[in-house]
Amino acid sequence: MLLVFLLNFYTAINLWFFFAIIFIWIGINAFGSARISSNYHVKAFCGNPLETEKKIALTFDDGPSEFTLEVLELLKKYNVKATFFCIGKNIAAHPEILQKVINEGHFVGNHSYSHSKFFDFYNAKRIIEELQNTDKLLEKFTSKKINFFRPPYGVTTPSIRRALKVTGHKVIGWNIRSLDGGLKNEELILNRIKKRVSSGGIVLLHDTAPHSVLVLERFLQFLQQNHYEVVSIEELLNLKAYED
Repeated sequence: MLLVFLLNFYTAINLWFFFAIIFIWIGINAFGSARISSNYHVKAFCGNPLETEKKIALTFDDGPSEFTLEVLELLKKYNVKATFFCIGKNIAAHPEILQKVINEGHFVGNHSYSHSKFFDFYNAKRIIEELQNTDKLLEKFTSKKINFFRPPYGVTTPSIRRALKVTGHKVIGWNIRSLDGGLKNEELILNRIKKRVSSGGIVLLHDTAPHSVLVLERFLQFLQQNHYEVVSIEELLNLKAYED
């Protein structure tokens, strides 16, 4: 009887230990995948910690859209250059807006073709297709190979890692996230990014909603008042956005 009890106890402990290890492993993978700055699956450039001057870079995700035009007006007003991570299907819908982005001296990068909620579950072949299709659209305007890629939602996976070995893109992340893709409150968004501003930072905003445009103007005023210089991703990271 005692032997049976000990065997059952030993089995239960082993099972508990096994499931605990699995749970921890899943947690580590989930955290590493969701946090782009972890470099868990791929190397991501999320800022320049060596920058000592008050320089930051602005990036915009998910366009082009009708609101991109308002963003461009503000950037022109404050004499600022930014990088736009574009969705392929939105380029196809608004090619004239992307042309304006290029004409005004801003940089563009790849943000997938579909920006699907299921992008993280795509296999490498499908991710490669998405990146290549978006590159083809972008390269009609740049006439150069696109080097920068920002994964949808900032999530990385083993499939993305395998895809990037084929496409050769460099992953550009951020270290100042506005959350303006979900939050609508202008004050909350503005205070969030103001608190996080520091030399060498990369700011993530969106060019797809009116509240983001309002935040942008006030943020540009804040940067000007506090003597921050907005520079391109190329300059901040010493990386080329395009290849000939």
